[in-house]
Amino acid sequence: MSTNASQFAGSVPEYYERHLVPVIFEPYAQDLIQRIGRRPDGALLELACGTGVVTRSLLPRLGADARLTATDLNQAMVDEAKQRVPDDPRLTWRTADAQALPFGDAAFDLVYCQFGIMFLPDKVAGFREARRVLDPGAPLLFNVWDGFAENSFGRIAHETIASFFTRDPPPFYLTPFGYHDTVKLGADLLAAGFTDVAIEPVAKEAVSPSAHDFAIGLIRGNPVVAMIEERGGVSPDVVIKAVADQLAQVGGAQPFRAPIQALVVRATG
Repeated sequence: MSTNASQFAGSVPEYYERHLVPVIFEPYAQDLIQRIGRRPDGALLELACGTGVVTRSLLPRLGADARLTATDLNQAMVDEAKQRVPDDPRLTWRTADAQALPFGDAAFDLVYCQFGIMFLPDKVAGFREARRVLDPGAPLLFNVWDGFAENSFGRIAHETIASFFTRDPPPFYLTPFGYHDTVKLGADLLAAGFTDVAIEPVAKEAVSPSAHDFAIGLIRGNPVVAMIEERGGVSPDVVIKAVADQLAQVGGAQPFRAPIQALVVRATG
């Protein structure tokens, strides 16, 4: 199978923005922005900017002399973000691999990332690159999803999708929900050269107009839709309905509400 968990392309960015951002990403974007603080100055680097949910909320808070570089591995996500974020002379867009950043040493005063670190094949390399481009002592700030036990929507999506395949079920959801061991997280950051690491669980609530609306995003708003189509035998719309039915059992059909949880990490060194 050719699709991997990091390929957000085609129609995925539009579904991601419409059906997932307001439900699960916006609450944590606001949390990150509060942690960044009011009117930050200097040079800021955003990794895995996606469709720009953090970028567009942070821009109005930036100091007049701040410079923000927003990057993503996927050009399709950057293109979608550009359409949704106002032009601003302080903002530059770049397509970039977080494991091999195209920036000089000590170029930034803050590096931050919303729900992107989990997708790095070599997380220590990604952390090492973040530390390299940071001014000594400047912070890396990011969040990752906690496990399936704290995020029923991820467990339901993963298990329901798998139920349609007797062999080789799409493994996508194991990636975003597979990097929540705080011991491992801390060890990887220390291995990359960070010396001060703080990890905090942060609970929020996912709220969607309906379980079906959310299910559309959970299938069509990430690479799992391509994994389903590559394997064949079932339509994504059939999977969406099944996921919606299961979501409704834990959070209601219309609206849908359920607890979610992430780990927020701050590292310096």
